[in-house]
Amino acid sequence: MGAPYAVLIAGPTASGKSALATKLARDYGGAVINTDALQVYRELRVLSARPDVDEEKLAPHYLYGFVSAFEPFSVGHWLEAAKTALADARAKGLMPIFAGGTGLYFAALLQGLSPVPEIHASIRVEARQKLSELGNERFHIELTARDPVMGARLNPGDSQRIVRAWEVIEATGQSLAEWQALKGVPALTGDLARFVLKPNRDWLIERIARRFRSMVEQGGLDEVRALRDGGIASDAPAARALGVPQLMAHLEGRVSLEQAVEQAIVETRRYAKRQMTWFRHQMPDWSVIERSDVGEMATIIERELE
Repeated sequence: MGAPYAVLIAGPTASGKSALATKLARDYGGAVINTDALQVYRELRVLSARPDVDEEKLAPHYLYGFVSAFEPFSVGHWLEAAKTALADARAKGLMPIFAGGTGLYFAALLQGLSPVPEIHASIRVEARQKLSELGNERFHIELTARDPVMGARLNPGDSQRIVRAWEVIEATGQSLAEWQALKGVPALTGDLARFVLKPNRDWLIERIARRFRSMVEQGGLDEVRALRDGGIASDAPAARALGVPQLMAHLEGRVSLEQAVEQAIVETRRYAKRQMTWFRHQMPDWSVIERSDVGEMATIIERELE
């Protein structure tokens, strides 16, 4: 195949993406660009399984821990940052290696995003106040009256999405569905090497459990306590990160620590299953690697890059 313009590595949580990407970056003179929605938050180094300080020294790393969990952040913000990281890596002669588990980030990178305008902060505040006053069911009814298409698509219980749909039609007069139908511009084109990790199911289940318990021991609970003490909103993306709701419930006295850990492990397994389903349907032409050992995975990729 020869040296590609960029390497893309997707995979479920706990599958070894970061270690694999770092090894490839060292072997090929590359730079690792985070493509995971949780690893952008600086307050969640442990719970998001971000590369540690020593790992980050092994090769250049971009877009890890560069956003506050208390600030609004979207796929659009990530895409703009990714474009900058890509340009910087290429300018330095480094092979860009995008690694992560967020399918929407990969989709945005390869397909672009619909050009939905920025929503003024006052409209966002009004929408959330309206939701609080009406409740999800009545809010959804009013959304459906204004935007039947998005009303039919969205579940009343999905607060984040029904509020987003309301904000867009309030600010622009057009349904979010109309904006989403507009084609975006890909940020990454050319000769790309694309891989999806598909580890053994039993191995992944065991690794998820072992890793989460280790996260709690290494400071994960303290990270959640800091979010709570900082007054993070319950609907903030970081507040819904894997393990955060369960550990927050423990800190609030609603469950024991062991119950919280077990619940988080179960939810993480479910999330990994959803990721694999997404990859299977949305990335059918990507090369699948059915290995668990980082060295073996790297060897497979290196053979394809020769």
